[in-house]
Amino acid sequence: MDPIISAVDLANELAGPTPPVLLDVRHQLGGPHGRPDYEAGHIPGAVFVDLDAELAGPPGAGGRHPLPDVAAFGAAMRRAGISAQTPVVTYDADKGWGAARAWWLLRWTGHENVRVLDGGLAAWAGPLETRTPEPVEGTFTPQPGALGLLDADGAAGWARDGLLLDARAGERYRGEVEPIDRVAGHIPGAVSAPTTENIDENGRFLSPERLTARFVELGAGQGAKTVGVYCGSGVSAAQQAVALELAGFEPVLYAGSWSEWSGDPARPVATGPQPG
Repeated sequence: MDPIISAVDLANELAGPTPPVLLDVRHQLGGPHGRPDYEAGHIPGAVFVDLDAELAGPPGAGGRHPLPDVAAFGAAMRRAGISAQTPVVTYDADKGWGAARAWWLLRWTGHENVRVLDGGLAAWAGPLETRTPEPVEGTFTPQPGALGLLDADGAAGWARDGLLLDARAGERYRGEVEPIDRVAGHIPGAVSAPTTENIDENGRFLSPERLTARFVELGAGQGAKTVGVYCGSGVSAAQQAVALELAGFEPVLYAGSWSEWSGDPARPVATGPQPG
């Protein structure tokens, strides 16, 4: 299934016989909570999902946004009205990061019918509502493992023997700045691939052809079609995973990402524009 859906197609599906469950995942890393924005206006029927509380576990040795407890995640998705066969569409208002995190978690835990709204809330031309819906409890039971997942050792191996993409801004990859984590730099062998280069000026994903060309230039497709990806805490890298799927590659996510890697003094760190 295509990992994204246009606003026009979403409007048609919402008016159809099997409308999707909508997840509003507005979230700003280090910014204000997204709930007030949701309450001020959201796509009709959308359920707010708290990225920090429901799409991540408590920060710690596993990073700033480690994977959530699987049972707790399943309960949150059931509260949102999701069952195994329920179509799901996720959206946010910031480059697709939060929406992609929800998409990746649902896909990783076995849900086969989930898409990200291309362009996010800004692409939606229909009405907004302030009413908070009360969805019927779903029956979704998460079964992890449907998508590839890396730990720190796996990421180190992928950077050495495959292709590991760093989805953060270039200056963080190069180690010029580090506004959040303990150490600046990148995983040795990783290639810089900022998520901002996956989307156009309107926040919509580039065409599959342009994304394929981008990832091939970065080294994808030279042998296996599987590509590793990480970011600061495993959130923006999920947007890169969406882009990789659109381009025809198979993403594997290092969920702990730089926040886990840099928190371990035993892990090596590279700086500068080259993989190292």
